[in-house]
Amino acid sequence: MKTQNSFKKPSVSKKLSASLMAQASMIAALYVVLTLVANALGLANYAIQVRFSEALTILPYFTPVAIPGLFIGCLLSNLLTGCLPLDIVFGSIATLLGALGTYALRRYKWLAPLPPILANTIIVPFVLAYVYKFEGSLPYFALTVGIGEIISCGVLGMILLFGLKKYANIIFK
Repeated sequence: MKTQNSFKKPSVSKKLSASLMAQASMIAALYVVLTLVANALGLANYAIQVRFSEALTILPYFTPVAIPGLFIGCLLSNLLTGCLPLDIVFGSIATLLGALGTYALRRYKWLAPLPPILANTIIVPFVLAYVYKFEGSLPYFALTVGIGEIISCGVLGMILLFGLKKYANIIFK
């Protein structure tokens, strides 16, 4: 008599989707931790921002799984650092648009950090001016946010890209 085993091995697609979900979750968690470090140093919010976590917006160059991870990480970071609701929404959308743009430009290594720099430089100044009502002009906020994004995405992001490139086929299976 044959007995049926009630435990079945997970299919390859289920293993793959669990692996991808784990990668996205790790990216989100890393984004949160890096934002909290920047926040502790006074660099995560306000007119001058250098979020170390924004360097991670280079990750869609390697994998599309980074896109939801970055979006959720930014959303959680904004919640945890006490951002106002409209900042939580629009700041996270800026990171999402930047991540989508990085993925779209993945064939052009040197352009990969450009979308998050542009998305944040365009969207975040409006948040600072109209949500937080900080004193200053939109061009001033665009300049300060843009400089912070160039440091975070352009410099730190490209260092991360070159550091991960050698191991990308191992890390991002």
